[in-house]
Amino acid sequence: MIDQNIDGKKILIVDDLEANRLILEEIIDEMGASPILAENGLQALELVKEHKPQLILSDISMPEMDGYELCRILKRDVETQHIPIVFISAFDDAKDIVKGFRLGGEDYITKPFIPEVVKARVGVQLRLYEAQDKLLKNNRLLQISVSEQVKQMELEKKNVLYALTNVSLQNSDEKEEYLRRLKNNCRTMAQAMQLSLLFEARISDTYIDAIELAAPIRDIGNIGVPMEILKKREDLTEDEMTLMKRHTTIGAELLSDLYVNSSDNEFISIAIDIIRFHHEHWDGSGYPEGLKGEEIPLAARIVAIMERYTKLTEGGACSREEALECMQKEAGSKFDPDIFTICKKISRQFR
Repeated sequence: MIDQNIDGKKILIVDDLEANRLILEEIIDEMGASPILAENGLQALELVKEHKPQLILSDISMPEMDGYELCRILKRDVETQHIPIVFISAFDDAKDIVKGFRLGGEDYITKPFIPEVVKARVGVQLRLYEAQDKLLKNNRLLQISVSEQVKQMELEKKNVLYALTNVSLQNSDEKEEYLRRLKNNCRTMAQAMQLSLLFEARISDTYIDAIELAAPIRDIGNIGVPMEILKKREDLTEDEMTLMKRHTTIGAELLSDLYVNSSDNEFISIAIDIIRFHHEHWDGSGYPEGLKGEEIPLAARIVAIMERYTKLTEGGACSREEALECMQKEAGSKFDPDIFTICKKISRQFR
């Protein structure tokens, strides 16, 4: 009686002796499976690609490529590593059997072949393969489903961020066009730094994307600052300035709460660094923590210098040359002088 779980399954038989191939072919036929014959390991590799068998019965001692090497190659390839391999050999030494298992073989059948033993072991391996295959497919479907849900959740969180940014914009004088220029300039700056020996090891493509996304939300903490302070035209009092400076920590805490347990850790960490530290100065005179030099996260240093350039040139208030001349006086005090050097070289690319 043919097992419905085995019927039609493809089994590759690899043996350099024709007599062995024919005996195994007859046994596999009786089981209702589909035998595929190969004379050596090299031919077997080609047939595996063509037919994608569910099981391989392989002799060990063969010319050109023995069964161990065939197994080693197949188990190293992600496309074929899950295909069960059963070794067939006249050798029944324990060392030979152990070696086969260490290479990833699933079972071992000795010659001469006993049809009932071959059928039993082939049947077990095919059922195990089918169960594993279903598990892998279910896992892939689950991963796709979870991945899509995570992407949707991250998109929704970012939409919330930009919505909050728009609320904070209503309480300030910044315009959407300014934010577009800022994020584009930050991206351009980071890309140029990626080509610099000083910074290339620290700036990946993902890092650049994160800076571009995070730059427009650098002042998101303004939603926690009283409107009368944000709208005030006169100089702020000491108490008002203290309240104003709190927007850096408010924004960082807001992002940390919104993205708790997030999978997008690089974006979160870069965004938080930018929000909390973009008002720090190279000489330690900034806020909220008075960090100086390399203590200031790189992303925050990039946004700080681009924020200054973008504001100086907003609406044509300053030409490119005038803005750079003004910033030259602040390099080494407010800004990282090495970043400013690159800034000057590529300033014609800024918007």
